[in-house]
Amino acid sequence: MTTGPRNGRTGSARPVALHADAAPGTAARERPDGRMGGGRGTAASRRPIDSPVMWALSAVGHRRLGAAGALAAAVGGWISGKLPAHDPWGLWIDHGLTVRTAAAVLAYIGLTVLVVAWWQYGRTASSVRETLVTLAWWTAPFLLVPPLYSADVYSYIAQGAMVVEGLDVYSVGPSSLDPAGIGGDAAASVGNHWRDTPAPYGPLFLLLSAAVAKVTGGTIVPAVLAMRLIALASLVLIVWALRRLAREHGRSESRALWLGALNPLLLMHVVAGMHNDGLMIGLMLAGLALALRGRWVAGSALVGLAMMVKSPAAVSLLFIGVTVHASATGPQLRRWAKGLIAPGLVACAVAGSATLVSGTGFGWLRTQGVAGNIHTALSVVSDLGLGLGELGRLLLGTDPEPVKSAVQTLGLAAAVVLILLLARKAMNGHLPPVHALGLALLALVALSPMVQPWYLLWGLVVVAATQQQGRVTTVLVVLSAALVYETHPTGSTPPFGFALAAVAAVVATLVVRRNPLRAEAAELPGPRATGPAPAPRPAEAPQGTA
Repeated sequence: MTTGPRNGRTGSARPVALHADAAPGTAARERPDGRMGGGRGTAASRRPIDSPVMWALSAVGHRRLGAAGALAAAVGGWISGKLPAHDPWGLWIDHGLTVRTAAAVLAYIGLTVLVVAWWQYGRTASSVRETLVTLAWWTAPFLLVPPLYSADVYSYIAQGAMVVEGLDVYSVGPSSLDPAGIGGDAAASVGNHWRDTPAPYGPLFLLLSAAVAKVTGGTIVPAVLAMRLIALASLVLIVWALRRLAREHGRSESRALWLGALNPLLLMHVVAGMHNDGLMIGLMLAGLALALRGRWVAGSALVGLAMMVKSPAAVSLLFIGVTVHASATGPQLRRWAKGLIAPGLVACAVAGSATLVSGTGFGWLRTQGVAGNIHTALSVVSDLGLGLGELGRLLLGTDPEPVKSAVQTLGLAAAVVLILLLARKAMNGHLPPVHALGLALLALVALSPMVQPWYLLWGLVVVAATQQQGRVTTVLVVLSAALVYETHPTGSTPPFGFALAAVAAVVATLVVRRNPLRAEAAELPGPRATGPAPAPRPAEAPQGTA
């Protein structure tokens, strides 16, 4: 990216004084090791790309702006978040409706500042190190806050306590716990929909939850903070895997981190909300990274562990199989068996072993659909099924539930078809297998009978490492900026949340159409020849600005 007149006056660098040490005519380039070069000093790595003067902050400026937004969201969330029903430590207590409402407004304002800072940070040519520092700054304010944007962590703690108490988590819900015993406070804090719902999670996650409940005695504050440590470990794993996957595909590591780890949607729901989707994604990405390096047995084993957190990770086995098939030698039948059967066998062996070690039994096989019984407005197929069912009831007097169930089943069938088509494209070399997996997970979410805002992260984080500009990436950026508003700090989904999300989507679309997001000018390593897809043509590589 070349520098030129600023603020309409040749040689005037006052609006971007922090960039004044960059030599005119030089470009900020990211070397394969993730550091920046091409300009004098490091200022070239912090220059905004095609930013209006009003946004002419350095990466450091946007980092500080985002940190201020994260701090405001955390302070507001401390009072307006999902507080426990009872906190014996007296740290997370209700301060009344007036204070709670003001705190929620502060949290929304802080969230908006964070989203703007993230959006603008994406226009800077930042190094990997700078982006990791920014991630640390934006994560820190959420470390000690109560659960934000979800009450699910209380379910996790309660289910862990059920394992400790010897209860069958796949038959009964948290309400079965003794209110005065271990996990009682967590069970009382679980959302109404989930108090009598069996656990839909795999044995690995239940073992982790049980360890938290046992070590902390189920006391709310230390138990929640222990679950946040698991969330932070998940974030570290995501960062590790993202960098390696981006390197394998010849993409910018810092750009992958910006979309896949620095994303406010992930900070809200993995760090602040502690959703176990973060652990599933981290294990799945790590498995993919190992598989692309030829270590497909270890990669499949990690995916098996990811499945023992949440089952959607199983989709990645198909695309690991595509990679294994492409690199296998010998007769065609042997290649097919090795590619499409062996990874699944490894993952199933790991899943079975985890189930036996946990002692929780194989009940998780029958509870995978329990979440689908709860209607979420973000599920297009559930909305369509509900609408058609109600129409049939009005016109024909029929029961709407079978209609809704049939539409949901058709949606899942369509998702399976799309996943298979994407796998075929990857097999034929038309798509890199990992990118095809990202699209497959997005299709699964779009056609699922239950959709939560953080489900977008399943496919988004994968795509972040494989495609960093283009229509799909733009849509994911816009959706990320919009979906953060759908959920209140308490985890509820008020009508105004959908209105705010719609406004944010419209504004983000208008902004990106007027000033498209561009990847930084980067000198990137070429993709490794580990998959069936050909190396990207020069026109497909991330483009800088001249």
